Amino acid sequence: MTTSFHPPVRTLMGPGPSDVNPRILEAMSRPTIGHLDPSFIALMDEIKSLTQYAFQTKNKLTLPISAPGSAGMEACVVNLVEPGDKVVICQNGVFGGRMKENVERCGGIAVMVENDWGTAIDLRQTEEALKANSDAKFLAFVHAETSTGVLSDAKGLCALAKKYNCLSIVDAVTSLGGSEVDVDGWGIDAIYSGTQKCLSCTPGISPVSFSDKAVDIIVNRKTKVQSWFLDMNLVMGYWGEGAKRAYHHTAPINALYALHEALVILKEEGLENSWARHQYHHKALATGLEAMGLAFIVPEADRLPQLNAATIPEGIDEAAVRKALLEQYNLEIGAGLGSLAGKVWRIGLMGFACNKKNVLLCLGALDSVLSQMGASIQTGIAVTAANQYYTQESLSRI
Repeated sequence: MTTSFHPPVRTLMGPGPSDVNPRILEAMSRPTIGHLDPSFIALMDEIKSLTQYAFQTKNKLTLPISAPGSAGMEACVVNLVEPGDKVVICQNGVFGGRMKENVERCGGIAVMVENDWGTAIDLRQTEEALKANSDAKFLAFVHAETSTGVLSDAKGLCALAKKYNCLSIVDAVTSLGGSEVDVDGWGIDAIYSGTQKCLSCTPGISPVSFSDKAVDIIVNRKTKVQSWFLDMNLVMGYWGEGAKRAYHHTAPINALYALHEALVILKEEGLENSWARHQYHHKALATGLEAMGLAFIVPEADRLPQLNAATIPEGIDEAAVRKALLEQYNLEIGAGLGSLAGKVWRIGLMGFACNKKNVLLCLGALDSVLSQMGASIQTGIAVTAANQYYTQESLSRI
């Protein structure tokens, strides 16, 4: 007999989704109203304003795409790139490769700047590519590479884009809310993110923002945007200003209640406080992992606090460890992707899941499971080391 689905209660410390704040789950359960209801139109305006706050921008074309972060990526690319346009793309992990795929599907020419996985994007190498391709129209890169746990210098890369008369397209799926993102201050032209990472919201929405320069390109395209659903020329009519809105699609109403609540929570905490919290608990986790004998593949200066890529002890079946963590502790961590598959675990500390309780749970569970499997680690000290960090350091000093 078919029955209702009741999922197990997990602690989500993988690369996303992250644990959802109970306030957000409650917001989703509120009554559904029409997508052109005056009350919902008012909520849309609040969501736009709060999204501008999260991105630190005054861009008028700032809105949530009714689909996950991958659709945000596609929305930025399909609206800006026309056949024959040259795009310099920096790749230091999986998601730079997805940018390339999107550009090429739009008929654009992708010029790749390849950096080793686990390293930040090299500004000198990027500048050389821009010099060699003076006809490039865009510079695209991933700010926070989820596949490797690397945070690149978005401010420096956007400055290079301006220097060489390119518009910047930035992937902030894992950085928004967890690390500094300053759209106006850095001069970002098109940016996209996702709700399921540091916003602690449910998956399925992608906040995006376009500068005035980007909007000018979108409005004056020579060819139609290849995606009807993601065409900002059409979407603007629904997410524009004022009470009168043109029907474009039926928005995911309850999911947008959730996003609104997530952004309210972010504003209550404050952007700077959220960034500091992610850094604080990352340092505690790193202290414990390194005391245990695990290493990071990313140099400390380039580490992404909310996504920790930790090495696997020699001779250990990494998938078996993840299975044991799930079965014994209801704890999810992530596997490596691409060239790092089988070499690292990706441990997320995102949004609501970024807290002391989860740090200590993860360290204790890993210690226990690896000890059971006979791993060559320093047993019994990871939690103590993290607690010592918490005792010695306060969040106010980060």
